[in-house]
Amino acid sequence: MDISLLALAFGKSFLFALAAILPIVNPPASAPVFVNLTQTHDRATRAMLAKRVGLNVALVLTGAMLTGTYVLEFFGVSLPIVRVAGGLIVAHAAWNMLHAPQIANDHKAEMAQSLTNESVRIQAFYPMAFPLTCGPGAISASITVGASMYSQQWSTTLANFTGGLTAILVTGFLVAVTFRYAGRLLRPLGEVGLVVFLRLSAFILLCIGVQILWTGITELIQGMA
Repeated sequence: MDISLLALAFGKSFLFALAAILPIVNPPASAPVFVNLTQTHDRATRAMLAKRVGLNVALVLTGAMLTGTYVLEFFGVSLPIVRVAGGLIVAHAAWNMLHAPQIANDHKAEMAQSLTNESVRIQAFYPMAFPLTCGPGAISASITVGASMYSQQWSTTLANFTGGLTAILVTGFLVAVTFRYAGRLLRPLGEVGLVVFLRLSAFILLCIGVQILWTGITELIQGMA
């Protein structure tokens, strides 16, 4: 097959996947949540967490794009069920953030010293990468994009998936960079302004969780009808 056609397929798939997934992941919107969850960590730990969260987001989206359709079919799980479960998790995490008390500086230092590499590694996946950054909406979009990448010619299919996976890598990189410098971006707000902004972000995240939950319930009801 002509190289120019393969390059065109790669470019189209890259732009299509990036336009479908990146706005849903929306790293700037998740940055305040990352700052709130890592307020007990030092700068080096936050940088490591940001890198791991970006990597985990890329891995989750890659798995969803390549195997998501087959996994759901194997277990008999529909996308509306995924949205309902994911919406509950997001809403629960946002509710806890919304009512979390402010932590004193000495207690923050004590908690930071008690962290282990294993606990940081787990936290980088749950809840930071999934479901707060890469939730059911992003996973559903990745599965949908992956289902549209297949073509009658294997070379075109390979070019399509290469473009889609490249878009996922770019998304993971943007997540890592945004989270890495989230504290600097939010620093001009001041301590009081940051607290207010974080509470508002938690409320918005709660609304997003409820919206994801309601979308899944609505789809289930429509399927029953």
